[in-house]
Amino acid sequence: MKLNIGLKLLALALASVLVVGCSKPKEGNEVNVEVEDEATTSGAGSYSSFTGSALTAEEAETLRQQRVFYFGYDSSSLSAEDIRAIEAHAYYLVHHPNARVRVEGHTDSRGSREYNIALGERRAQAVSRILFLAGVENHQVAVVSYGSEKPAVQGMNEDAWRYNRRAEIIYEAE
Repeated sequence: MKLNIGLKLLALALASVLVVGCSKPKEGNEVNVEVEDEATTSGAGSYSSFTGSALTAEEAETLRQQRVFYFGYDSSSLSAEDIRAIEAHAYYLVHHPNARVRVEGHTDSRGSREYNIALGERRAQAVSRILFLAGVENHQVAVVSYGSEKPAVQGMNEDAWRYNRRAEIIYEAE
């Protein structure tokens, strides 16, 4: 039984390393994973981020205004700027344990329904992983994929598709 739990923990750790290692930020936007320090969880006013620089409470509040994150075609990779904004949401959630969010994954209308549901799920999971790695509790985050079912913009052109390839953070309780 202990071996089974140990194997599950090892598999989870390897999956986390693989996800972080395989996500490739845009050229020139290095993303470094840092371990949370005591100041992060004690409310001391700054938060160590994956992007390598401290995030103050004021910066976090400003960055938290971004709740929609856009993706390239057939991609679930986040830019360093998006990661920093997601970390701002994590900062809030860590300091407000009763707050809850729903991360919604969306795609454009190209591809099969099944494929788009899976891609939307990967996009939502990419956002939720950053939240979890930053210390947000599992019970604070729900993940859902709508695929192409809830487009932000109607149309069959690149402009419409660009706005529909997204993940959104929706606050259910603040």
